Amino acid sequence: MKKQIENRDDLTFLVNQFYDKIRADQEIGSYFNEIITDWDAHLEKLTDFWETNLFAVRKYKGNPHAVHNEVDAHFNESITANEFGIWLNHWAQTLDEHFEGENVETLKRRARKMSTFLYVSMFKHRQKESEI
Repeated sequence: MKKQIENRDDLTFLVNQFYDKIRADQEIGSYFNEIITDWDAHLEKLTDFWETNLFAVRKYKGNPHAVHNEVDAHFNESITANEFGIWLNHWAQTLDEHFEGENVETLKRRARKMSTFLYVSMFKHRQKESEI
């Protein structure tokens, strides 16, 4: 029987397992490996993000839209829906490999919504930049 996601330790495990897959992915790993210089700090921040998102604990401080827009600009606006799809597939697979229960479905749903918002934000940011 798989474990329920109940606390920060579970999220820490999830985030670490997930980003091991992301870093090794042939299609999208380079986006992360080129930009992120301190993986420990990054993983901690992402655990804060998901803890805030899932358990309403106020730990995450940041602006995901701005960060993703900067990353997209760094890569000459080459990030597409395909990269987000790969990211989402790894997220769902990692959740399903290690956990079960309502929080798994909640995290899948929230990741889908978040990826849509981030991609739309990047698209709008590209339009604004091209108008300058």
